[in-house]
Amino acid sequence: CIGDFVWVDSGGGVPIGAQVKVTPTGQLQLIDDEGKEHKINKKTEGTIRPMHPTSVEGVDDMIRLGDLNEAGLLRNLLVRHKEGIIYTYTGSILVAVNPYQLLPLYTTEHVHMYTDRRLGELPPHVFAIADGCFFNMRRNKKNQCCVISGESGAGKTENTKLMLQFLAAVSGQHSWIEQQILEANPILEAFGNAKTIRNDNSSRFGKYIDINFTKGGAIEGARVEQYLLEKSRVCRQAPQERNYHIFYYMLMGMSAEQKKILSLGSAAEYYYLTMGNCTSCEGRDDVKEYAHFRSALKILMFTENDSWEISKLLAAILHLGNVKFEGEDGCTNCRQREAELTVCVPSSQVAPKELEKCLTQRSFMTARESVTKALTSDQAVDGRDAFVKAIYGKLFLWVVDKINAAIYKKSEDSEEVQQSIGLLDIFGFENFSKNSFEQLCINFANEQLQQFFVKHVFKLEQDEYARENIVWKHIDYQDNQRTLDVLASKPMNMLALIDEESNFPKGTDTTMLQKMNTVHGKGGIYIPPKNNYETEFGIQHFAGVVNYDSKGFLEKNRDTLSADLIQLVESSSNKLLKLQATDGKKRVPTLTGQFRQSLDSLMKTLTACQPYFIRCIKPNDFKKPMLFDRELCIRQLRYSGMMETIRIRKAGYPVRYTFEEFLQRYRVLLKTYICDPKIKCCESICESVLTEEEDWKTGKTKIFLKDCHDTMLEVERMKELNAKALLIQKVMRGYKYRKQFLRKRAGALVIQKYWRGHKGRKLYRLHGFARLQAQVRSRQLHFQYKKKREAAIVLQAQIRGHLARKQWKRKRDAVILLQAYTRGLLARKMRRAVSSEEQRAILEKQRHLEEVLRQKRELENKANAESITDQEMVDSVFGFLPAIVVGGQEGQAPVGFEQRMITEEIDIDDISMDEELPQDDFDDLDEYSFSKFASMYFQGAASPTHIRQRLQQPLLYHEDAADVLASLTVWWIILRFMGDLPEPKRDTAQNPKVYTVPEKNQGRKGSTFTDLLSRNKRGSTVQEVPRSASSFRKPSIIMEEVRCEKHLDLVMNGEGPSLDRPLTSLEKLHIIVGYAIVRRDLRDEIYCQICKQLQDNSNRNSYFRGWILLSLCLGIFPPSERFIKYLQSFIRFAPGGYASYCAERLKRTGLNGVRGEPPAWLELQATKTKKPMIVSVTLMDGRTINLPVDSGSTSREICQILSNKIKLNDTFGFSLYVALYEKVWALGSGREHVMDAISQCEQEVKRKGGQEQHAPWRLFFRKEVFTPWHDSKEDKISTELIYKQIIHGLKFGEYQCQKLAAKHLYIQHGSGSSPEHVKEVVQECINTSGQKADTVKAEMVDYAREKWPMFFSRFFEVVKLSGPALSKNKFIVAINWTGITFLDEREKRLVELSFPEVTGVNTIREGKASGQAVSLLTLKGDFTLAGNTAEDMAELVTMFLSGLTERSRYAVTLKESDRQDDPTFLSFKKGELIIIIKDDEFSQKHGWIKGESVRTKKVGAIPADDIVILATLSKPTTEVMVGRIQRRTLLRTNIIQANQKGTVERVALATLKEFSLQYFRKGLTGTRLWVNSREPIRQPLLQKLVRLFLLDSCVPILKYMGDYPAKQMQSPLELTDQIFGPATKHEALRDEIYCQIMKQMTSNNNRLSMEQGWQLLWLCCGLFPPSQSLLRHTQRFLESRRREALSADCLQRLQSSLRMEPRKLPPHQVEVDAIQQNSTQILHKIHFPNDTEEIFEVMTSTRIKDLTLNIARKLGLTTADGFSIFVKTHDKVLSLNETDYFFDSLRQITDWSKKANRIKDVNVPYLVFFMRKLWFNVIPGRDTEADLIFHYPQELPKYLRGYHVCTKEELINIAAQLFRIKVGNDKSQIVTIPKILKELVPADQLKAMSENEWKKTVTASYNKQGAMSVDEAKVAFLKAVYRWPTFGCAFFEVKQTSELNFPDIVRIAISKQGVTIIHPKTKDVLATHPFNRIASWCSGSTYFHMTIGSLVKGNKFLCETSLGYKMDDLITSYVNLFLRERKAGQTKNQRFDM
Repeated sequence: CIGDFVWVDSGGGVPIGAQVKVTPTGQLQLIDDEGKEHKINKKTEGTIRPMHPTSVEGVDDMIRLGDLNEAGLLRNLLVRHKEGIIYTYTGSILVAVNPYQLLPLYTTEHVHMYTDRRLGELPPHVFAIADGCFFNMRRNKKNQCCVISGESGAGKTENTKLMLQFLAAVSGQHSWIEQQILEANPILEAFGNAKTIRNDNSSRFGKYIDINFTKGGAIEGARVEQYLLEKSRVCRQAPQERNYHIFYYMLMGMSAEQKKILSLGSAAEYYYLTMGNCTSCEGRDDVKEYAHFRSALKILMFTENDSWEISKLLAAILHLGNVKFEGEDGCTNCRQREAELTVCVPSSQVAPKELEKCLTQRSFMTARESVTKALTSDQAVDGRDAFVKAIYGKLFLWVVDKINAAIYKKSEDSEEVQQSIGLLDIFGFENFSKNSFEQLCINFANEQLQQFFVKHVFKLEQDEYARENIVWKHIDYQDNQRTLDVLASKPMNMLALIDEESNFPKGTDTTMLQKMNTVHGKGGIYIPPKNNYETEFGIQHFAGVVNYDSKGFLEKNRDTLSADLIQLVESSSNKLLKLQATDGKKRVPTLTGQFRQSLDSLMKTLTACQPYFIRCIKPNDFKKPMLFDRELCIRQLRYSGMMETIRIRKAGYPVRYTFEEFLQRYRVLLKTYICDPKIKCCESICESVLTEEEDWKTGKTKIFLKDCHDTMLEVERMKELNAKALLIQKVMRGYKYRKQFLRKRAGALVIQKYWRGHKGRKLYRLHGFARLQAQVRSRQLHFQYKKKREAAIVLQAQIRGHLARKQWKRKRDAVILLQAYTRGLLARKMRRAVSSEEQRAILEKQRHLEEVLRQKRELENKANAESITDQEMVDSVFGFLPAIVVGGQEGQAPVGFEQRMITEEIDIDDISMDEELPQDDFDDLDEYSFSKFASMYFQGAASPTHIRQRLQQPLLYHEDAADVLASLTVWWIILRFMGDLPEPKRDTAQNPKVYTVPEKNQGRKGSTFTDLLSRNKRGSTVQEVPRSASSFRKPSIIMEEVRCEKHLDLVMNGEGPSLDRPLTSLEKLHIIVGYAIVRRDLRDEIYCQICKQLQDNSNRNSYFRGWILLSLCLGIFPPSERFIKYLQSFIRFAPGGYASYCAERLKRTGLNGVRGEPPAWLELQATKTKKPMIVSVTLMDGRTINLPVDSGSTSREICQILSNKIKLNDTFGFSLYVALYEKVWALGSGREHVMDAISQCEQEVKRKGGQEQHAPWRLFFRKEVFTPWHDSKEDKISTELIYKQIIHGLKFGEYQCQKLAAKHLYIQHGSGSSPEHVKEVVQECINTSGQKADTVKAEMVDYAREKWPMFFSRFFEVVKLSGPALSKNKFIVAINWTGITFLDEREKRLVELSFPEVTGVNTIREGKASGQAVSLLTLKGDFTLAGNTAEDMAELVTMFLSGLTERSRYAVTLKESDRQDDPTFLSFKKGELIIIIKDDEFSQKHGWIKGESVRTKKVGAIPADDIVILATLSKPTTEVMVGRIQRRTLLRTNIIQANQKGTVERVALATLKEFSLQYFRKGLTGTRLWVNSREPIRQPLLQKLVRLFLLDSCVPILKYMGDYPAKQMQSPLELTDQIFGPATKHEALRDEIYCQIMKQMTSNNNRLSMEQGWQLLWLCCGLFPPSQSLLRHTQRFLESRRREALSADCLQRLQSSLRMEPRKLPPHQVEVDAIQQNSTQILHKIHFPNDTEEIFEVMTSTRIKDLTLNIARKLGLTTADGFSIFVKTHDKVLSLNETDYFFDSLRQITDWSKKANRIKDVNVPYLVFFMRKLWFNVIPGRDTEADLIFHYPQELPKYLRGYHVCTKEELINIAAQLFRIKVGNDKSQIVTIPKILKELVPADQLKAMSENEWKKTVTASYNKQGAMSVDEAKVAFLKAVYRWPTFGCAFFEVKQTSELNFPDIVRIAISKQGVTIIHPKTKDVLATHPFNRIASWCSGSTYFHMTIGSLVKGNKFLCETSLGYKMDDLITSYVNLFLRERKAGQTKNQRFDM
């Protein structure tokens, strides 16, 4: 039919397509594809065949062709070529036809289009193959390779570069390494590519680029392998061909100065460049290419010196080529171009004569000597050319090595297998008119690649199908194995023969040819020459017969230089030239051997990869577009084996899965949940999806599919996944709405029920019988009600009356209080109701009244002051007070404690108390008036002012009736003290039992007065124990609390010591204070009573008496917290100096607590002067120190003051002693009040009939007790005092020792003293050989300490409550440095305990009745002791035990440990003595101690739980060791039993026991792998990891938890890195980490270890979740431990990690620091551009975007778009990716910074900033907060640096605005304008006007702006800048080398418009590149590179800058922004199962 397409015979063997058309005459004719006409006749009708529809318009995949023949393939390519479609699939093989023109197929849009797409989804493209490689590499975790083959000129190199460009783009990192890999091509092409007849950029070498990828798919490096560079091209080229590009680049692009240095000219001047009569190449700009070449060298880290050395070597090659030789009679010399020989010398850096000699002569070594032979001219030329080829070849290898050094990065993780994609770009099959050795090697390589292709496509297919029992049609194919056998495989193969002949010195090309004829002449593959004279032979290749000329084979194969040239090269100073001589000392393999070795390595690499193939087709030999040579193309198709490929792909199954893989991916398509066996499941899926007609097969282990099946399955899989997702959504929504429905229905039912009931009851009531029933029932109920009501009324009347009477008083009090508040409220309302004028009048009247009253009071006070002073008032109250005295110096001192002559004083200003007084805040005391307190808390109608009547009830409410009675009594005494009531007129003689003190049997318990200890004045030879002076205990003058109530009753009834008699003021004071000390609840009452009597008291005498009383009380007892503020407020208004005096006493009393005794006479004396008291303290060295004290001073404060005064360092054991008469007792050095002791001394004197003020008490400072570790040599002052104390004791009979006396004589008088007997004694006792006095003193102190431990003891009177039987239950406990001793009243020792025998001491609080009690646990039994000072005793014992334990070097083991496998640990047996070694090698804090076994003498680490450290400094006895072991064993048994009893009620803690049974490896019998162990495990816990991973995390976990001794302390961050680092990289390790942490937390009794374990688990839960199999057990583990502080937070973090992507890096330092401080809240400081900062909470799972939104929300920004987080280190400011986790980003930056700067410190300083990054949709004034915080501070520096173009008027206006921002509206600052001009005007515009002109114009503009605020001025500045096109740009000053028309230094501006290049001086725009025109970009350490245009022929722009990373990041961010906007609403098809 007309218009049909048919096949017609073309006469060339391959039919051609033609279309049936009609001629003008009406006849049918055929017009073929080439436009030729064919007539249709009977002769041609038989050759015409119809064409399949698929061949008419062509198909994307030639497998789908119906005409599966050569004609169909050829026409398909032809049709698509005419349409400009150059790519076609053949299954997964890509056929690429060279278009010889630039097509718009390689833009960034195409890159995005083909990214993440399956092969076949889009039209064929080289990007699709590259994406397929990338996709399969990531999905299958297998290396990929792509073999790009074809003839020279077919486009292999360009397709290789396109593959590289795509992989770099899809990697998405824009990293410098990507650009380095891309820029390697220009360098390799410059040195290895040349113009040939067939190709303007022909690769004259082969290369294999292996690109390495990270696990995440980013390029991290590459490696280039080169094969068989055509070195002969350097010396000769065919007609119309050029030498290598680099020579022409250099000559055209090098500057004239450089060319002059190298003596270079044009290309036409050099012989090596003109042999092909072609020095230029159409379409190539050598100048521009040279610039690109130079840029590439910089990018690949070639230095300037490297570039210059390359240029010198290339120049030397060119000059050597111009050297010509002529020979006469066998003599060769240089002719004509001697200059060329001279100019090449500087370049090659060799001696000229030596170079000439080596080129014209050759040396040989004979048996005896070296012989020199002259070369012929031909030989000289050949030698020179060989020399040049060798130089160029070595140079090329050096360049490749330099490139590899720059781009090849070994993986830091040696265990991680790198994924890679290899690209093979190798020379195509060559068949020229004259083929030489190079063509043989090239074609041999192509034979190998064809064999690889054949094996992959044919052999492997057939073998695979045969193994799987797949029945298919066998296809014969063309196998080239026989050719490979002849060339290289069989013995005596051709290449082996060539090598063999090359090794013979006399071997020639002729002998080689003869051998090949003999061996291979009859095989059919090798075609020998026709006769013996021909040098050509042929080989039957897979692509046809190729004839080779054997001439020069051996010379080329040997590839060696003469020894002369090698020596010449070695003598050169050119390092590149010296490379030629590196292999001169050893035998160099032949070129064939090298090539075969490289090729074998290549084939092994390709075999290990999954291959892709690109078959490049050259459409014509003329390099013209739209020209298709059918004969040339069909020949290439045959060479490539494409026909066989089509057929086998058509019949075969290219897609195959194992059943497991198939089910893993397509299990969702199975219609049933039962899946056994797997083969049936796979078949079921295929039958349901692919239908029965489809051609798919199942084998033994795999399922075989077509390409289309894979696509169909993928489509169905996505549909099914979507359906399942919808199903889940449907069910969840159904559940949700059903739940809501059920709740609503239940509510409706309730409403219906009640409504129906209401309605039924309503209807029911309408009937009559209902009313009748109601009447009857009402009568019955009424009768019953009346009876009950009558009874209830009687009962109610009684109860109500009782309750009413009971509550009346309480209600009345409440009503009164309410009335008071109501009246106050009404008064305030009335006051507010008064008009303002009336208020002013009232206020004026009130002020006048107050002024009159103030003047009146002043007059009265003045009059009173004239009559009596404060001191006189005190004297009048206590009329017999003495003059000012120093306490402790009255009367006769006790014997032995007389006053010394040396007296020192301590100034009060020099005193520094240990505890500083709290600083009170007096600002708010005005609110705490006493009247306010009275109105709130006073009972009844009590007023806060002075009265003279006795109270009927206390001022404050008291629950205790005794307190009520005591309050009234105290009120009565206060009135009498202040003179407001007269004294009773009763005769004291009538009642001889006046009030002094209670009887002895009424003695107050718990007195703070320490027991008196009597001193034995008589000497004794036997050590005596100080007698307990309990009989001398002085009774307190305070009434006993227990008997207080009874005593008060007696007093009030007149039966006891009556108060109704005249009392002295001191007696009254003692009564008032005594009540306050005994009864805590009376203290506020007493203060309120005193304050009430002082408020509005007009009686001066009473007023001053009240303040005296208040001041004394303030020094004795403090008020409650409720009243203290009111009391402080009241004290402020005290008269005279009482305000500060009372305030200070109140502070001191509040600090040191309530006193135990009433005030002493010294305190009364101090009241007169209102100054501290002075007391005298005597030291044992004879000094007496006077120091100030107050009522609150404690013995600890006095001891501290004295220690500071005498510079005493060893203060422990020194105490304050009180001596009275013959009694001495210790006050200790604690919180005992000194004035209490003095008060009791005064009372004791009074009891004996003396006067209190003359009491002869003395205070002493002396040593009371030694520590067990006391060292007399540490503190000389301490030793001196103790020594003096010992001498004092010897002198007065306290100690007795003749030897000590002798030592004392020696110290005092020396060995030369007389009389003679003293001298003899001294010499007998003292070794006088040079000892110093200090040393002897120390010996005396040590002797006394050891001799008389009981005299240096602290005594405690106790009662035994329980424990082993003793002869006495009440005894004294003496504690000294030797131990604890129980003594009875006769000093008999009941029990003696050393400190190692004491296992523990506990304080027992028994309550008020029994007081303090202590449990003393010892090896001799457990004692429970009670006493007033039991807590002090326990504290002292505890201190001694802890100190001894800390200093002890002895321990005993509790169990046996055998750790021979680890030398770190010490092996020991139970009960063994260990010597502790304290060298801090192991951390005792974490439970490890370094020790030495006494038995084995070995040293190692010991767990602290396995030993007991003995509290001793000497070696313990065996009894003590055995006893401690038995004691610990018994204790553990009791604990276990107690726990077993308690486990019934407690919930069992979850463990991993159940999980371990299924997943853990099998341990030794009895081993519980899930339980805590301090022994490191050697293998993973999980069975699946046993042989896969080495265990590196166990020991770090143990170290972090303190369960393993660490010799060198590692930082917590280092340990967490070791623990979590591998798990963040390998998902399989995550469960192992969880298991190991939970294992160590199971049955772990170490508190510190558990705390650290919870920290690790907290970190782990935030990093990544466990697998589903472990998740349930982990949750149970946490839920069963909810009492732990971190348990709930761990559960929350675990749930969060399940919803989010796992972290990529271990925890950051901030996270580790936070959890180590037990803080689960992590706060981080964020800085802003306006120099402000805020604190934000950042969680482990916080992403950058989340933090950005949080910051924007907190700052009140309208949007967070365009803002970003930046991290500033010491040298960079980096922007963070918004999708990354915050702490992952910080960790990555800090790690990079440490690595880059080689910082070993764990902490790297950094700052986090929040700034605007992208300036789009920014309109000043729209978001004021953003303008002020971000836009203004970010834009101002750009303006001042002069980056913008602006007019003069704009400059002036903006300068005025900036001036206003600086000074506001302060016009006085206008004069400062010239000084701050740099802050107002851009730097480049400062000289546009003079300073005065600037000042004048700016001032005028400033005045025009009016009253503008600073914020408004900032916004106005932004609005002015906004009008310029450079607003929001980021500017960078860079140095560029790419564009010759641009200046060297340019300014790059990056904004939303794109990248703009600006002239830095003129500010002219040189170029603008929108982002859609930028094909690629990247940055290095000092460079930035971008490509503008397409990926193939784009313009490259390279610049030098250290800020390239910022430019890279900005461009990437803007591009991503525009891509997101363009793809808004589109969903991306995810192809990876991540």
